[in-house]
Amino acid sequence: MKSLIVKAVEDNLEQVTAFVDEELEAYGCGSKVQMQIDIAIEEIFANIVNYAYHPVEGEAEVRCEVMDDPLRVIIQFLDNGKPFNPLDREEADISIKALEQREGGLGIFMVKKSMDGVRYSYENGKNILTIEKNF
Repeated sequence: MKSLIVKAVEDNLEQVTAFVDEELEAYGCGSKVQMQIDIAIEEIFANIVNYAYHPVEGEAEVRCEVMDDPLRVIIQFLDNGKPFNPLDREEADISIKALEQREGGLGIFMVKKSMDGVRYSYENGKNILTIEKNF
């Protein structure tokens, strides 16, 4: 599994996305799937930047591996921030009325709906969020 370690700051989102996209393109991933993965990366990385270490800064590690049979990508996001399982959150209410009143919280909902697998674990002082997408 290839790995990239960056400071968990907004300016590094492009570097993280490019790191994963390079792997996807090497395996002929279609543009629709790549866009879904890029949106998931943006949502997850933004959560690490904004919540994992707040108010201080820390590092994030992104691991990426393309697997065969079926052809899919597995991406892991690791941080040493506060333990937090985003999958424990209540399912988002996406009715029009709720959306008008809502402040955030839709990112993980979008990730769960667009990926084929999403898992969380907390191991050795690290949050580990794993997403999986077939292509």
